[in-house]
Amino acid sequence: MTRGNPCQLPGMLPNYDPNDSEAGMKILEDLTENVEQIQQRVLEEIITRNARTDYLKGFLDGQFDKQIFKKTVPVVNYEDIKPYIERIANGDSSNIISAEPIIELLTSSGTSGGQPKMMPSTAEDLHRKTFFYNLLVPVMTKYVDGLDEGKAMYLLFVKPETKTPSGLMARPVLTSYYKSNNFKNRPFNRFNVYTSPDETILCSDSKQSMYCQLLCGLVQRQEVLRVGAVFASAFLRAIKFLEHNWKELCSNTRTGHVSDWITDPGCRKVVSLVLNKPKPELADLIEHECNSKSWEGIIKKLWPRTKYIEVIVTGSMAQYVSTLEYYSGGIPLVSTMYASSECYFGINFKPLSKPWDVSYTLIPNMAYFEFLPVKKKSEDGAQYVQCNGVCKENCMEKETEKEDVETVELVDVKLGQYYELVVTTFTGLYRYRVGDILMVTGFHNKAPQFRFVHRRNVVLSIDTDKTSEEDLLKAVTKAKVIVESLGILLIEYTSYADTSSIPGHYVLFWELTSKGNNHLPVLDPKIMEQCCSTVEESLDSVYRRCRRKDNSIGPLEIRVVQHGTFDALMDFCVSQGSSVNQYKTPRCIKSGEAINILDSRVVARFFSQKAPFWEPV
Repeated sequence: MTRGNPCQLPGMLPNYDPNDSEAGMKILEDLTENVEQIQQRVLEEIITRNARTDYLKGFLDGQFDKQIFKKTVPVVNYEDIKPYIERIANGDSSNIISAEPIIELLTSSGTSGGQPKMMPSTAEDLHRKTFFYNLLVPVMTKYVDGLDEGKAMYLLFVKPETKTPSGLMARPVLTSYYKSNNFKNRPFNRFNVYTSPDETILCSDSKQSMYCQLLCGLVQRQEVLRVGAVFASAFLRAIKFLEHNWKELCSNTRTGHVSDWITDPGCRKVVSLVLNKPKPELADLIEHECNSKSWEGIIKKLWPRTKYIEVIVTGSMAQYVSTLEYYSGGIPLVSTMYASSECYFGINFKPLSKPWDVSYTLIPNMAYFEFLPVKKKSEDGAQYVQCNGVCKENCMEKETEKEDVETVELVDVKLGQYYELVVTTFTGLYRYRVGDILMVTGFHNKAPQFRFVHRRNVVLSIDTDKTSEEDLLKAVTKAKVIVESLGILLIEYTSYADTSSIPGHYVLFWELTSKGNNHLPVLDPKIMEQCCSTVEESLDSVYRRCRRKDNSIGPLEIRVVQHGTFDALMDFCVSQGSSVNQYKTPRCIKSGEAINILDSRVVARFFSQKAPFWEPV
């Protein structure tokens, strides 16, 4: 690219009017046509800025060469950089990892030592996110007409935050963005007018926030052209909340008065302005639809002009697609973006594609991208076969762990191949393994497109929680001590994320026996409920926050199964292609058939009776 190209401005962020969709698409075309040049420029800029930081100078020794960077700077996990992050959290200077001042730490849904991982963020990074968000609209307007003729009912929420010893705030990435001036003082964009006033989004009481946003969305129902939330699970919680509270929402609409329990002053003021006056006819209409025996298609009935539902339905959120389709009334489900606390990555250039066909095009000026090849073969050499979470040990990808394996650059990935994403960001992460496994599905111009396959090492997820097999083992190990003290042995276990109701919950299948014989023991319900609670207390901070504060996960359940159940599970796995010699019980299952085998042999069910302890750390 020439020097005059806007993609080479400092910070790699071209300016344009977000109301001009044509200009936005032109920028996207330029970015995806010049991937290699932009990626080189991004890496050069990151190295030039940060070569003298404590972290990089130990590897680069004052040199600014790309090849030296890739040869000497190691590919790292969070545990490798955690000491640097903790030093900043405790008051050390930002320049140990970043030449730009770090203004806050972004808490990830991933955890380390049971606590959320923390990612560095700078003021410039907020501008980069704004630039990214603005590019979503031109893609949508290419496929959906008239988005500037109405409003979006996006249900957005802030999460708890805490202050580190250094004074820096530690909070989730979306909370950071919603509380920033980039969001609160955003210029008018006719394509992004929300039904939710900012005060309702920024309300720290999640119940008041949800109620007020739904009330505003219902009152403005004829103006709503699209609905959504960030994650599919959050949108379904809103539908469930509406099921429980529609009568009160109708009453508020009918009288023009906000319920007295809405005590947040900002919410009361703005919602009263939206309500404006009594609307008895609207209340009757809402009541008629919500009072129906079936809520199938309720979104289309309540918001009849809706063109699409915008929620992330890839990765662990794919388990909610069928439920969303039930409520949607045929409205398309759209996943627009791929992002994380570390960095915003890619955009879906075909937003109306079916959930299982969604691919994201990585935007080359967001970060420097590398990829670790991931082999997708079974231990016995057979080709990898997708098996819906059964036979995990036999067909999980053999992820690359060797540090001497060379990474692949963005322009060099191969169609159909699997990779783990590695990023070097403008905010102080260098050759960092994100943990996402991606598959190359195609190209937009010269930019590769990827399907999100799964998160490395995650076996259970309902909302933003990500429980690994190791986390689950530790929790189960603590719980089984309780029954072992009573002469009961845990022979085998597995798990699955039950999302058949909202909120979903973790289910553990346990096969138990009495010491000294092969009989199913008599189980004390209080003891088994204590086991459920012990598992929950032993899981990480993100799970416990979702469970206690957000109410986005229901009580954990243990289902005790009869003897021989796990033999039947093994027989099923072998019938699906697993090797008998190498079979190990999968610690998480997703196959409906396998779940049915286990469920048909359940002899007792127990639930946790109290939410686990949680507080911001």
